[in-house]
Amino acid sequence: MSDLFEWVMLAYRLPREPSTRRIAVWRKLNRLGVAHLVDSLVALPADAHTKEQLEWIADEVIAAGGTASVWIAKPASAAVQRQTATLMAETIAAEYRSVITEAETARSAEVDGRRRAHTRLRREVERIGRRDFFPPPEREIARQAVRELGRLVEVER
Repeated sequence: MSDLFEWVMLAYRLPREPSTRRIAVWRKLNRLGVAHLVDSLVALPADAHTKEQLEWIADEVIAAGGTASVWIAKPASAAVQRQTATLMAETIAAEYRSVITEAETARSAEVDGRRRAHTRLRREVERIGRRDFFPPPEREIARQAVRELGRLVEVER
């Protein structure tokens, strides 16, 4: 990752009350997989989709009585870019590790429990993958664990 690339950034501020709006924005940002750089400043690798997503959230913040602006920027150094990417990858890796653990636990569950777990974990891996901008090694391990659980479920049919 020696080449610096552009990031789309959202700087925002929302009124403290009602807190439900702040919480809703925070949850939406986390579902997108943003890097929280400092309070009320988040970033994603820039592409048309991520820019559009952050613009929608900025519009929502403004409609809720807050302020928001979307920026396109390049980090000043490769070290800053690596640090941000590493932060994002570590967050995603933890989610994949959770999937791995759940898939291993589900192998010893009853048949119906294995089926439900496989369906849920397959969806979870897809959901995580939509925010996985810097894939950690755990991604393939999680996918393999879910595939193995799926094969076990298929044998039981």
